[in-house]
Amino acid sequence: MLRPTTKDLAKAAGVSRATVDRVLNGREGVKQKTVDKVNAAIKELGFVRNIQAANLAKSKRYRFVFALPRSGDEFLRELVRHIEEAEEAFATDQIWCDVQRIDENDPHSIASFLASLSPDDASGVAIMAPESPQVRDAIFRLQERGVAAVPFISDQTTMETDSVGIDNRAAGATAALLLGRFCGAANGSVMVIAESMQSRDSLERRLGFDKELGQRFPALTALPSLETYGDEERTESIITNMLRANHNIVGIYIMSSEARVPLKILSGLQETDRLVRVAHERTPFTEKALNNGQLDCVITQNAGHLVRSAVRKLKAISDGSSTHRQQEQIRVEILLPTNL
Repeated sequence: MLRPTTKDLAKAAGVSRATVDRVLNGREGVKQKTVDKVNAAIKELGFVRNIQAANLAKSKRYRFVFALPRSGDEFLRELVRHIEEAEEAFATDQIWCDVQRIDENDPHSIASFLASLSPDDASGVAIMAPESPQVRDAIFRLQERGVAAVPFISDQTTMETDSVGIDNRAAGATAALLLGRFCGAANGSVMVIAESMQSRDSLERRLGFDKELGQRFPALTALPSLETYGDEERTESIITNMLRANHNIVGIYIMSSEARVPLKILSGLQETDRLVRVAHERTPFTEKALNNGQLDCVITQNAGHLVRSAVRKLKAISDGSSTHRQQEQIRVEILLPTNL
């Protein structure tokens, strides 16, 4: 059977095609009784609107902004590369993607940036930022102005349904399970490194890590989280001091998405080769670290899938439609030297 058209809807509802068009586009001037008739016809006929065709007819274009942290390393470069690829892949849908760097440690500047955006500037924003009252309120106001918004990788409590990223509690629990298995019968402490515990992805990874480690490996104790704030000098200082103060450290868990600096510092310290090391995100550096033994495993998420999912979700919100839930589910992946 052919797909029902607006002409079929108009006939079934007993109204004109112009009235059907007004109802489909949410325009005013239609009585509620008429709206109900059209909606009943939509349900009866199984009508599915061709959003792409409608947008082409209206010459609708989308500009999606990816607000990414200013500080960062290889993982952010991977994201930017995939954003550029996505712009090419979605070109036929009239989608353009831009990257805007934000200071992830300054919630007021993030809020100011979001406040500067209007529907004329952007159709939607994918936001990778720690949760704070300032950012949360700015996102609410952004949505009120008609700009779509999704949390990107780092979730926001009030936007869980539209978030793009893995289940970070599961990722942290996976890291604990693998680290505990690699440590074997060892008895000691585990160093935990994060860029910022204000970032919800790090917070949830820590919760999942602690729960799994406590339940399965009582001989291992997770030490308080070390926050690097992306600063190399600070990272070297806190890692050195932690190793000096705790001689029974047997493992290291790097929760942040950038593992290069902590691993580089560890490689320059004596007697750290014996430590089990687990990190997050696939980058050229973590691939090399897996191959040369600097890392035992990497917990990762597909960067290309993250970007494409963000684009699809932003477009769906802009169009008033929805995405396929399973298509947008980002899986927790485990990388070892054997499956690179």
